[in-house]
Parts: sequence; C-alpha cells; structure tokens
Amino acid sequence: MNDIPSRCDVVVIGAGLSGLAAAGRMARSGADVVLIESGDAVGGRVRTDSVSGFLLDRGFQVLNTAYPRVRALLDLDALNLWPFERAMALYTDGRLVRLGDPRRDWRALPEALRAPVGRLRGRAALAAYAALAAVVPARDVLARADEPALESWRRRGLTEPMIEKVLRPFFTGLTLDAQAATSNRFTDLMLRMFVRGDSTLPDAGMQAVPEQLARRLPRHVLHLHTTAVQAAAGHVVTDRGTIQARAVVVATDADAAARLLPRLEAPPWKGLTTWYHAVDGDPPAGPTLLVDAEPSPVVNTVPVTQAAASYGPPGRTLVATTALHASPRGAGPAASEADVRQRLATLYGTSTARWEHVATYDVPHALPGMAAPHPFRRPVAVDDVFVCGDHRATSSIQGALESGERTAAAVLDRLRLRAYTAQPRTARETA
Repeated sequence: MNDIPSRCDVVVIGAGLSGLAAAGRMARSGADVVLIESGDAVGGRVRTDSVSGFLLDRGFQVLNTAYPRVRALLDLDALNLWPFERAMALYTDGRLVRLGDPRRDWRALPEALRAPVGRLRGRAALAAYAALAAVVPARDVLARADEPALESWRRRGLTEPMIEKVLRPFFTGLTLDAQAATSNRFTDLMLRMFVRGDSTLPDAGMQAVPEQLARRLPRHVLHLHTTAVQAAAGHVVTDRGTIQARAVVVATDADAAARLLPRLEAPPWKGLTTWYHAVDGDPPAGPTLLVDAEPSPVVNTVPVTQAAASYGPPGRTLVATTALHASPRGAGPAASEADVRQRLATLYGTSTARWEHVATYDVPHALPGMAAPHPFRRPVAVDDVFVCGDHRATSSIQGALESGERTAAAVLDRLRLRAYTAQPRTARETA
C-alpha cells in the first residue's frame, strides 16, 4: 500500500459519485487532489457484485439517460447500456395491465384506455401531467411552490384512483416514500426524466458508472482503504496519517458527513431490500418494470436479464424484487423471502417454488429523504469545510453528480484556479 501524500491542494473524503465528480473536475482544472476512500473500491452506494454467474447491484438501480450531468460527465456509448422497455406493467384489481408510451407504440393507447385505473377524466389528467413534464423547462419546475407530491397531484385534478393505482405505487419505487410526502418539484423532475430518457443498465453493472469516472483521474489521486478520522479547515486526519490541504471536501454519505462535521444535520434515510431470484427456462415476463399497486410486500419487480443479458448466464433469468424498509432507521423489511416469493407467483402468474434465491441486499441507507419543502441546493461550505453529496441536492444520481461539480467549482474559486467545464462525452466525440 502506497503512503498517502502529506500535503496537497484539496483532500476529498469519499469516492462515491459525488466525490468522484468533484475530484475529477478539480484535477482537470490543475488542482493537486487527493481522494481517499475507506472501502475497497469506488462507488459508495453504487456497487455491483458477481455471484453464481450473475451481476447483482447492491439494491436494484437504473441509470436514466436524460439526467443532464450523466450526459455531460459519462461516455454512455462506452458503458454499453441496455434499456428497459419504456412502459410499466401494473398489477391492480387482480390483473396485470401494461401502461406504455403511445409516442413509441400506438398500441399503448388503447391498452391504457382499457386499464382499470379510473374514469376517462383521470386518464386524461395523467396524460396531460406526463406531457407537460416532458416539455416544461426544469427551471420552471424548480420555480414552483414546493409541497408534498400527494397534495400537488390532488390540486392538479388527478383523481384518487389514478393516484392510488398508478402514481403512488410508481413513485414509491423511485423515492421509497409510500406516503408521497416527497417534494413535488422532485417527483415532477423525475417524471420528466422518465418521459424524456431511457432507464438503462450498464453492460458490466451499475458499478461501471463510478469506475468510469475513477479511470479518468490522474493515477496518484485515488487512495482506497483510507479512513478519515477527523476533518477540519486545512487538514484531514486519517488512519494512515494527516494530510495538510488548502481545502477539504467531505463527499461521504449524510451520516458519515455528520460524524466528521457535527454541525451538519443528516436527513432521515429511506431504506429498501432487494431480493434476487434465478429462474431456469422461459422468463416470467419481458424487460418491463412490474409495479404492484395492491397491498403487498412488493413495491416492484423486474426480470433484469430480459433487458440486460450480461447480468446472467444464458438460459437463466435474473429477477430483482424490491420492498421498502419498515422505518427510516433501517428496521428492515416487514416481509420475508418466503412472503415475497409467494407474491411473485401471483404477480407473474406462475409457480415460484423452484426459483433459486440468489441473494438478498438490505440497504437501510438507500436514499436520503426529501420531504417537502426540500432545498435543492444546500450550502457547499460548513465550518469552512466543503460538503457534497446527494443529501446536499437531490436523492438521485443526477443530484450526486451535480452536487460534486457545484462544490468543486466553489473550491476552485477559493483556490483561484480556472474551472474546467465538462462537455457531453460520447465515443464518437472522443474518438
């Protein structure tokens, strides 16, 4: 293990998406950066394991191609993205219905009209809501009054059947908030991303995203297996020595940041559990997210390898199923694997008795809560130490990347270095 430097321009603590984005921007601008990470790899909460020939993300996640910072900072062609269908399978009233995008497939319209999700007025209101989300500029969404999503949907005339059978179940899987108390500005922006972009998985798993960011760092920048014990303006104490620096950036999760900076208040966490099952032979369904709108332990489930074939061996289907944790303090799911397996038999209309349980991931710290009103841009400096992460912006990949870049710009301004501005990267543009 190489010794860590004793002095540099900037120390960044944490090699998750936010820390990688901050370190990358500052290094490209000429700053001497040291990025320390306590774990054995980069990624933070975006990690992938290889188990029995399957790629298992630590909690089911997707990469949305419409996120502005994703398009600016990542080479999407190099990630070899596998898209899911631009549709949602919805289990409600004892039957499965498909809600698709009629702009891509005209057959989605008559199927949506037959779905048992309320009267025509409710369907029309939902269609208008989605259509406006696609065209209204993001700055206009952010300028709206912030209120809980549930109140916003009702105020816009969305009917109770449409809310309870479509919107609440769908957004519960995104925000991990079954009460729909999340900022309506965030849910509107998320709907905008899903209407405008594709939900995808990288060929090598979600960890390929932070690994791509890490590969662009100068060789000397990243130091794994290095834990920050204390952070203050001008220095960081680690378990491998003290680093003197002109600026310090804390890019850890919210709880770790609050331990290093006691004046920082960590938001409540939203937790989830993802069960992975392997199915031999014919897959249970196509590459479509299935949302359970009935009371059950399941929030959503999807045959991952129907979209991303690289996630499993030929002839086997990997099914990812997600449930919410019972409390914001990580009490774990209320359901067992047996409960989930039984519900999956109903959702997919097939016996699950012979499905192989591959792994279970309990993720008590999956997303920071975003109850309305939510500040989309918290201050980048606390006690003269810089802070970034999704808990300082929005609980999303976009939020983590944007916060990292915004904090990097503030540090560069402090150090009087010219800020490097990232441009969209594709294989064609960088060849």
